[in-house]
Amino acid sequence: MKKYVLIACCKTKRKEPRKFKACELYISDLFKKSMAYAKSLSPDKIFILSAKYHLLELDKEIESYDKTLNKEPSDKRREWAKKVLDELRKITDLKKDKFIFLAGKKYIEYILPEIENYDTPLEGLAGFDAPKKWLKAHTP
Repeated sequence: MKKYVLIACCKTKRKEPRKFKACELYISDLFKKSMAYAKSLSPDKIFILSAKYHLLELDKEIESYDKTLNKEPSDKRREWAKKVLDELRKITDLKKDKFIFLAGKKYIEYILPEIENYDTPLEGLAGFDAPKKWLKAHTP
């Protein structure tokens, strides 16, 4: 069984008109704390759940964008989740592998039913401060 951590993208991104590695594009405090926590888990791989690009590898070069799933209707979020799941199926085993999601409900609600073994440690933590405090307290 392999272990994967999936981190939600964030609104705060670098704005320079060039491509960045995905792990360097997102610059919010919550994203940085999520990444530090993810690395502390020593997973087989970390991915970013991107509203625009779906499933991103950390070193994938992308341009900045302004898109979120938080304001999308459920049919669009369901379509987005299907694409993420299709990409995950190519490189993971949704039934056997372990998945840790550091993402809000709208990013994972249509993904979780397809996965057997997962954790959502930030679930139920409202706003931005509570997740940041939790991540800080749980990252060595």
